[in-house]
Amino acid sequence: MFSLGSLAQVAGTMKSGEEKMPVLFIGHGSPMNGIEENAFSEQWQELGRKIPTPKFVLCVSAHWLTRGTHVTAMEHPRTIHDFGGFPRELFEVEYPAPGSPELAGETARLVTKTQVGLDHDWGLDHGTWTVVRHMYPNANIPVLQLSIDYHQPAKYHYELARELAALREKGVLIIGSGNMVHNLRMVAWDKLNEPEFGFDWALEMNTLFKQHIADGNHQPLLDYQQLGRAAQLAIPTPDHYYPLIYSLGLQEKGDTVEFFNDKAVGGSLTMTSVWIG
Repeated sequence: MFSLGSLAQVAGTMKSGEEKMPVLFIGHGSPMNGIEENAFSEQWQELGRKIPTPKFVLCVSAHWLTRGTHVTAMEHPRTIHDFGGFPRELFEVEYPAPGSPELAGETARLVTKTQVGLDHDWGLDHGTWTVVRHMYPNANIPVLQLSIDYHQPAKYHYELARELAALREKGVLIIGSGNMVHNLRMVAWDKLNEPEFGFDWALEMNTLFKQHIADGNHQPLLDYQQLGRAAQLAIPTPDHYYPLIYSLGLQEKGDTVEFFNDKAVGGSLTMTSVWIG
């Protein structure tokens, strides 16, 4: 798992001569992480300091589910507060990063698997801005979102992601934002403050997911529905899992894989995140 020192070492190597941007999968967890100073947000801040400054950020968020695939194409995406029951302070957050119609068009052209729609209505939902505002607090880097066609299986998303690999060579930092293990119905609310508490099935699947990712063995992750009862509990719906599939689809030969924020929360969630680069 990443320590801040090992992260600095990897990123320092990239700064010294490597032009290709890494790919991230971020376990984003509660929207409150967007405004809290905690172990998770501190690691996001460290990522922003250590990764070579991107020209653009393209995020695949668990919270933009569509029919068909779309990419935000407006000049100024709005900050979306797509949650309820949280403090007013969270609803008052604005993350005024610019968009990029040009990158949206380039993204759409790269994808041949489907026609990518250019969207002017969505914006940046909390799967994106709660993470990116810690990484790039000045909001001076254009940020786009790519939607998840929720009517397609994991293999579809994996193959679509592979078509976006060329963007890594053009200064685009691609982030999948979700959670490997995400079962809100089974959260142990009375144990949210108990450090790293996870149910046995959640820890079992988190370990198995990491093993397959570290081995570069992606097929079982695409066939996650065949991984048994623990997988069904870990992924009752695939919305927070599919962003991981996008990140894995962007992995290329020679990329290293490291894990960070590798902790369980509330029994049935994991914040485990992945650096690929």
